[in-house]
Amino acid sequence: MAKHWADFQYEIYLNGMTGAVPRLPTDLTRLEELTEQRLGPGPVGYVAGSAGDGSTARANRAALDRRRIVPRMLRDVHERDLSVEVLGRQLPAPLALAPVGVLSIMHPDAEPAAARAAAAQGVPFVLSSASSTPMEQVAEAMGDAERWFQLYWPKDVEVARSFLSRAKAAGFTALVVTLDTPLLSWRPRDLDQAYLPFLRGVGTANYFSDPAFQAGLAKPVHEDPDAAVMHFVGMFADPAKTWPDLAFLRENWDGPIVLKGICHPDDARLAADAGMDGVVVSNHGGRQVAGAVAAADALPEVVRAVGDRLAVLFDSGVRTGDDVFKALALGARAVLVGRPYVYGLGLDGQAGVEHVIRCLLAELDLTLALSGHAAPGTVGPGDLTEAAV
Repeated sequence: MAKHWADFQYEIYLNGMTGAVPRLPTDLTRLEELTEQRLGPGPVGYVAGSAGDGSTARANRAALDRRRIVPRMLRDVHERDLSVEVLGRQLPAPLALAPVGVLSIMHPDAEPAAARAAAAQGVPFVLSSASSTPMEQVAEAMGDAERWFQLYWPKDVEVARSFLSRAKAAGFTALVVTLDTPLLSWRPRDLDQAYLPFLRGVGTANYFSDPAFQAGLAKPVHEDPDAAVMHFVGMFADPAKTWPDLAFLRENWDGPIVLKGICHPDDARLAADAGMDGVVVSNHGGRQVAGAVAAADALPEVVRAVGDRLAVLFDSGVRTGDDVFKALALGARAVLVGRPYVYGLGLDGQAGVEHVIRCLLAELDLTLALSGHAAPGTVGPGDLTEAAV
């Protein structure tokens, strides 16, 4: 029998019989405000902030809020199974933790805590290239649990090749290549605090521990950390990359490759033509292009263009279980959640991340059932209507 994620609510109510209440809110939209109250403005701004005046982040929310679920009655939803197959992997639910860098600014246990939480709940953890912890340590924290590696594709071809071989050796099964960050966007919350963790050598662990990176330094990292930081800054991103460069990834990675940051159907078609296995419809949570199309508005056209050829995943703006339902109804195979789990980490470490995962999936399970669905695969555009704005 499949796990009923909704049982988490009864666990909470039963614990209440002894006077215990959850340490964090079960309304995950409240986590950002709590994090703002408890953590410093630099780290909070780095996670919560967006490009420009935040218009794209607001558009992401508005696009999900505008779509309303139309529940159906008298359908047998007694037994439910949220499991899905994504990129050839069987997942217990259509959810993964999105790649978010520099997690040590939120909690000293950083990426390993989030990775352990994902492993404990059986959802994939996508490790950022810009993590505070080397990929091998994160892999060790996860045991044999499902993990994917996110690549910020560096200028230095040897560092790129080294990252891919290290990730493969550490048991990362899928490669998620972020395309929407060839440059850092204009981010006023970070600029106003003059806060960029990388310049302090935070979020550079994969680079500083990499033999190909070290080979480009005159002195070891610990002897001249400033030079190491500048070497990192010089290679981190490459605005000169174009579609033919994807051949390099195929030559150096034999598992599934997913391109993250796709918003235009023609780019999705180019991804399919290049032999990629999936795309993530995403605008980086509103962090890269101010005034950009909302990710949920871009999703249906991408699904129409390549849904029969590629796994179409989704992120940007997801905060609740009903948001996940809506993304599935718009055609996503699975959803990546970012900021909510990072807030959970900042507030309560590994336990906070597990709380976020369990709340999201309990709410998704209940939303599915109460809308007339026993599995994600039966959800479609007909389950949504668009409210007048």
